[in-house]
This record gives sequence, structure tokens and C-alpha cells, in this order.
Amino acid sequence: MLLSDSLMGQPMSATPIRRRKLYEEVAERIETMIHDGTFAAGAQLPSERELMETFGVGRSAVREAMLSLQRMGLVAVSSGERSRVLTPTAKAMVGELSGAARLLLSQDGGVAKFQQARALFEVGLARLAAQLATDADLSRLRAALADNRAAIGDQHRFQRTDVAFHYAIADIPGNAIFTSLHEAVVAWLTEQRAISGRLPGAAEAAYAAHARIYAAIAAHDAQAAEAEMEAHLAAVVALYWKAQDIEQLSDSRIA
Repeated sequence: MLLSDSLMGQPMSATPIRRRKLYEEVAERIETMIHDGTFAAGAQLPSERELMETFGVGRSAVREAMLSLQRMGLVAVSSGERSRVLTPTAKAMVGELSGAARLLLSQDGGVAKFQQARALFEVGLARLAAQLATDADLSRLRAALADNRAAIGDQHRFQRTDVAFHYAIADIPGNAIFTSLHEAVVAWLTEQRAISGRLPGAAEAAYAAHARIYAAIAAHDAQAAEAEMEAHLAAVVALYWKAQDIEQLSDSRIA
């Protein structure tokens, strides 16, 4: 029976088979060799010419493959030197998302989607922190809270201590993916903190929320920590959109 006959009456995907580029094949083969230990972390890769001969490709394919692997956080590429295999890190993995994240933020509804994602992430972190926090963790979180209180009245300093308090919570589970994601979200939503922080009473309200979150984590009350973080982030989002409305109204009057 012919293949065409066997497919009669069967739904077929309209997506064409993608023809891969040469450099993608080279990059995949080198990535496989890194994963199977042929090229260990910290080791130098063969020279450009050796790679060309090994894979039977031109210089451009090797160079594009190296750049692709560098973007993936798998190798370090230096001019005039052999590429070196890196130890994969959570920060490199998350860094790969930054370009796409900025593009998504610029689209309609992008900020709201990231606010929602941040809430889901940090509410979960608060719950985990309450379950796992040691005395040493609580000491660091208490110090971050004290710094946050002392910064009230200085918007830029308050913003830094705000970030530090939330980072201290993300650090409690001891998972580098959490702290790397937290740093990325902070970078992606920097505008939110800056705008919402300009409203009168915003710092005082944020500190009070932080104090309640700390108390819940210190009491190892996961449900309360989750609820307090959720309420805090909802208030921050409301302040941001209120500040946006005020700025737009002011701009329209000037115009």
C-alpha cells in the first residue's frame, strides 16, 4: 500500500517540515558532546579549524554555532582564544529570556501579564519561606526589613531595600533558580516599582506589608505568609495603575 493511500481520510498538519540550518546542526552536536562529558566544564573546545574539519563545514557555520551556544550559556567565546565550556547556571538560563521578556512587556497587556506572573511566583515563595525558614534565614530577613524601614523617605534607597527584602525571601528555599528568576523579574518590572513608589504613602504601606509578611514567615504560618504576600502585591499593582492614570491625566492637561 502506498503512503498516500494510507493517509487518505486522515487529518494532516499544515505545518511544513522545517529544514535546519547548518550551524544549528553543529551547535546541537557540540551541545551533545558537552552533555555526555566529551567536553567537560572549564575545558577548551577544539580550535575553529579543527571543528571545521571534524564536522565538514565552513568557518561561518562554526562561528554561528559558537555564538548560539554562548547565548545558551554553554560556552564562553573570546576573540583570539579557543571557546571554553561553561558550568551551566540558573542565571544564564534566565538571562536567555530577557530579550523576549522586554518585547512582551512592550506589547498591549504585557505589564499586566508580568504582574500576574510575579504574584504567582512570589506568593509561592512566601509559602515556601514560611515552611523552610531557619533562624539564620529569619535573622537575614529581619535585617532586610529593618533596612527597609530606615529607608522610608528616600525613594531610591527604599526601592533598593524593597528589592533586598523580597530577594531575602526568594533565597530562603536555597534554590538558585528562584533567586535568578527573582532578579530577572525585578529587572523586568523596574518601572512598576519606580512609578508606584512615587505616590504619597506608598513606602509606608509597602513597609507595613513587608512587616506582616515577615511576621507570618517567622511564625512559620505558610497560609498567612501566602495571603499577606498576595495582598501586598495586589496593592502594589493597584498603586501602579493609579499612578499611570494620574500621569496620563496630567499629560493630557498639559497637551
